[in-house]
Amino acid sequence: MTEDVPATLQPPVPLALAKAVESVPAEAALPGGSVYEPKWDGFRMCALIGTAGVSLWSRQGKDLTPYFPDLAEALADQVPPGCVLDGEAVMWTADRLDFDALQRRLVTSKASLPALVREHPASFVAFDLLAVAGHDIREAPLSQRRELLEQLAGEWEPPLNLSPATRDRPQALKWFEELHHAGLEGLVVKGAAQNYQPVRQWVKVKRRESLDVVCAAVIGPLDRPQYIVAGLPIEGRLRIVGRSTPLTAKAARELSAYLHRPQGTHPWPEVITETMLNRFSKTKGPVSLTLVEPLVVEISADAAWTGNAFRHAVRYVRPRPELEAESVVLPEQWPLHGSSGA
Repeated sequence: MTEDVPATLQPPVPLALAKAVESVPAEAALPGGSVYEPKWDGFRMCALIGTAGVSLWSRQGKDLTPYFPDLAEALADQVPPGCVLDGEAVMWTADRLDFDALQRRLVTSKASLPALVREHPASFVAFDLLAVAGHDIREAPLSQRRELLEQLAGEWEPPLNLSPATRDRPQALKWFEELHHAGLEGLVVKGAAQNYQPVRQWVKVKRRESLDVVCAAVIGPLDRPQYIVAGLPIEGRLRIVGRSTPLTAKAARELSAYLHRPQGTHPWPEVITETMLNRFSKTKGPVSLTLVEPLVVEISADAAWTGNAFRHAVRYVRPRPELEAESVVLPEQWPLHGSSGA
């Protein structure tokens, strides 16, 4: 008898999450010992392989099956019914992950989707197994789930892939230092003895880089700025590429000493939309900017760059008044993908 997806795992399936930490945990830090995995830059995806077919679901409960027919077909061909996989849909351009190409799947018309699938195929990277042979195994420890997943993936062929995992912290640190060149964001660390729960039971460590940007506006008054608005030169213009996390009182006082009203024509408007600061924001309302004379500041940013903007808020580090705004350049690791806002 062919097994089907267990009744306890009908979609959408609540998925385990990770909380951010600043450093890579020690090998004994998590229950049963730490298991280190790369943090993929893609769409979190739960794949349910049933007797009636395959369905793919996002972390927010959106049915992604229509957008990834290539992955659904591969999973149906290579994974037996009764399995539920937790993983990530990713897309590569050359030897680097391409989140923008992945996003195009969601906005392409139904008529144009087959051509896009042929030109830019997706991959699925599995990192957990929630059901096998029709049995819900979420109560089993990660070590057992991983062993079963490795057996299941033993004969997989692309576009299906098994995410690497290690208990060796030096190996994980090597991944952390080297894999960001391919667009991976950092590490996810799990406890080998942990069962699978839909809470923030794992931890994630994102690789961050320091770089100089142009602060040409802040949110809040000049003497008490709340956020910096970061700009970078793109296609001959200083364009908004994101904003910072909230400034501490100390950072706001320090920065305010270097902020001055703009002299002459300013490259940015005084009111923009929230999506110009965060393209994934659900808030669409206007945001008022306090325009300032462009000032170079040092920020810390993770590897997530989408379109022509930082996907996540950056961290303000310090002012760089000794540098000229014209000296700031777009980092090579963030390629252009069309035009951005202001």
